[in-house]
Amino acid sequence: MEKAKIIKERLKTAQNRQKSYSDVRRRDLEFKEDDWVFLKVSPMKGIMWFGNKGKLSLKYVGPYKIIQRIGQVAYKLELPPKMSLVHPVFNVSMLRKVVGDPSTIVPVETIEVNEELSYEEVPVSILDRQVPKLRNKEIASVKAVWQNQQVKEATWEAEEEMRKKYPHLFE
Repeated sequence: MEKAKIIKERLKTAQNRQKSYSDVRRRDLEFKEDDWVFLKVSPMKGIMWFGNKGKLSLKYVGPYKIIQRIGQVAYKLELPPKMSLVHPVFNVSMLRKVVGDPSTIVPVETIEVNEELSYEEVPVSILDRQVPKLRNKEIASVKAVWQNQQVKEATWEAEEEMRKKYPHLFE
């Protein structure tokens, strides 16, 4: 029984230490009614969604007005009629306060947001092509500009995949 008590004490000590490390980085977000917030949506490019290693960052749409606070970490937003399929209550982690930087605003009208709060990214044009040589093979890749992205956020994609999914870009 004594060894079990010692083990429990040491586990408790380790848990408290780890909690103190995570609490340093945690910041509690709190909004008031009538505040304006952006809503986080995830870009999705079909099969290549997670294959990009974080090249396409998350986007925020909005701004939307907070109608009501529900509990400790949930807020009800005033959404437009076009987003009637989306439930209006969101966790605080899905929201970002409007600071006033117009470059972060992506109008909802320009993208099709579905019920899962995601949208499909579509390439607009191809900027460049390269064929890096590895030890015994060559992999062709193209630099694609995406629909809701700026030119500086263009990404390198596998040419073969892009030809299959978007042949009109290579004509």
